[in-house]
Amino acid sequence: MRYHSIRRAASAAALLLAAGVLAGISQPAANAAATPTTVSVNARAGLAAMPATGLGINDAIWDQELGTNAVADLLKSAGVTMRRYPGGSYADIYHWADHTAPGGYVAPNTDFDRFMAGVRRTGAQPMIIANYGTGTAAEAAGWVRQANVVKKYGVKYWTVGNENYGNGHYGSAWEADNHPDKSPRQYATEVVAYADAMKAVDPTIKVGAVLTIPAGWPDAIVAEGDAGSWNQVVLSIAGPKIDFVDVHWYPGGGSAAEAMGKTAHLTDALYIVRQQIAKYAGANSGRIGISLTETNVGVGPNTQPGAIFLADTYATLLANGVFTVQWWNVHNGIGNVSTVAGQTDYGDFGILSSGTCTSDGTTCEPALNTPFAPYHALSLMNSFARPGDQFVRAATGDPLVTAHAVRRSNGDVNVLLLNRDPDNARDVTIDYAGFAPATGAVTVHTYTNGAAGIATALAGTATSQTLPPYSLTVVRARDSRVVTGPPSAPGQPTASGVTDRTATISWPAARAGAHPIAKYEVYRQFGAVSEQLGETPGTSFTVGNLRPGSRYTVNVLARDTAGNVSWASPPLTLTTGTPAQSTCTVKWTYTTDWSSGYVASVDITNTGDRAHPSWTLTYEWPTTWQQMNGGWNATWTETGRTVKVTSLDGSGPLAAGGGTVNVGFVGGYSGPNVTPTAFTLNGTLCTTLTP
Repeated sequence: MRYHSIRRAASAAALLLAAGVLAGISQPAANAAATPTTVSVNARAGLAAMPATGLGINDAIWDQELGTNAVADLLKSAGVTMRRYPGGSYADIYHWADHTAPGGYVAPNTDFDRFMAGVRRTGAQPMIIANYGTGTAAEAAGWVRQANVVKKYGVKYWTVGNENYGNGHYGSAWEADNHPDKSPRQYATEVVAYADAMKAVDPTIKVGAVLTIPAGWPDAIVAEGDAGSWNQVVLSIAGPKIDFVDVHWYPGGGSAAEAMGKTAHLTDALYIVRQQIAKYAGANSGRIGISLTETNVGVGPNTQPGAIFLADTYATLLANGVFTVQWWNVHNGIGNVSTVAGQTDYGDFGILSSGTCTSDGTTCEPALNTPFAPYHALSLMNSFARPGDQFVRAATGDPLVTAHAVRRSNGDVNVLLLNRDPDNARDVTIDYAGFAPATGAVTVHTYTNGAAGIATALAGTATSQTLPPYSLTVVRARDSRVVTGPPSAPGQPTASGVTDRTATISWPAARAGAHPIAKYEVYRQFGAVSEQLGETPGTSFTVGNLRPGSRYTVNVLARDTAGNVSWASPPLTLTTGTPAQSTCTVKWTYTTDWSSGYVASVDITNTGDRAHPSWTLTYEWPTTWQQMNGGWNATWTETGRTVKVTSLDGSGPLAAGGGTVNVGFVGGYSGPNVTPTAFTLNGTLCTTLTP
């Protein structure tokens, strides 16, 4: 994407190993807000487990430091567990067999074997991008053979292409693509051929296809001649053959505050991607994973905004079940130089300095391989969450303080706290549910604005901390209780029989510990609060009194006869429907979409036996970043997230027994565009029809 500019690193200078996880770095004094911020951590509200491939990074063949031991060791110190090769859009011009990229620059000592040596030294897993743009399925299969049969590297993850929707089919063209047909249909058909050829060599590998991120261009656009959007077409054709989908996210933003705030979009973006997979990818689509292999922030990329953005983005995505998140990239080179919160930002999208200078020589970066702020954020993430830890819900009431939490394998809880206020400290009070922290001072890891590394010290308690301005903090809370032989967590719940008001939740049984299992408790996540929906001695429970057209995330916990409670099960997210029978129906259709706005057509039908002389249709936007920008055939009003559509004077009644009116409007969105699902006509909940 736009960050894929080629930067040739300067000659090797002094290497700074970032064993820079330093102790005892002083923190700047600052006034805290008068009222402490309350942070809620709920260990009963389980999210995804931290995967072994979670902390990822991009390598590029134009980076002459790619294969060095110094870089491998720096990445190992930061806890990197996955490295991607051969580098963004270069993947679609790169030929592995002769290590060439026609039209691009290939640095010395960056071939596949050198990359794999660095991966092994780091202790990471590789992710390889097979050349779709100028390559073939046979070439990709040959790479699999070389990697896993000849060299026995055991490369598991392979993606077909990089950002192949950027091939000119939708107008903009930055991704190489030699195929005469540049449509999503052609890409998907080739993905099937690639997957078949590659898995014929090694059936154990996982093959991924490229999708667009919701609300990121060209998401939702349907080009002339296509049967649907890029994601719809690719999933419909290639879904049965792939093991994961790959998306990128560059949210942009006019200021550091705006850019950092866009991490709030990620949960809904993933929700939409999973909806698309379930709808279009065919049977057993639940097996398809999600990787996010490129992200960066548009403002302050190598200073504190970049660090805070990285930690928040990684934690949010991993908590929502993405199996790897990968920063763009290791080295990138100097860009537009500015001052951000008192620090020099070189406009460099790498986590390590390239040691380069501006074209006029007036400003130079620090010595080659000096860690930038996002590097320290990645290191802090490694202190916060390790493979196997379970993310749990955490929330705050302060818009400038963000919280994440994990339950460690030993039962302890780590809390990640991000203070996005560049000027003021925050006193925080941490409340826990389902966990009783030990008293006394706790180990705290902190990265502050402009610091050379992470400070580690005993400070505050598990329930009370002061967050420096513009800082990242990990609080390590020890469990005060010693529980012998608790039951294991129940397995992954599933939902069946989902209606507008009910759903049946089922789960694999937990294993008993020192005592027999007495019952299972089913909880709904309500922010960082758990609301118990019911309990049962069995492994299935039907939940009632649900709200139509609403999204629910639930967990199941096991309780034994001694009162010991298990960890939370993995989460289950379901969305209730609308009544199967009602006196009205609503059909919502997108007629055109341009990735930030759309035109929608809405058919309102009166299926009852009474005419409506006048009528009002009401619905709620699912998010705060959606809006109505004017409509027709009715009077449209919007108050907050509530939209009312009222019949025009003199338009006549909505007839009984099938009378229909069509209305339309222009909508806008600055984040994932989640479609409303529940509509009321004159106060009656309608049946929503799927187009």
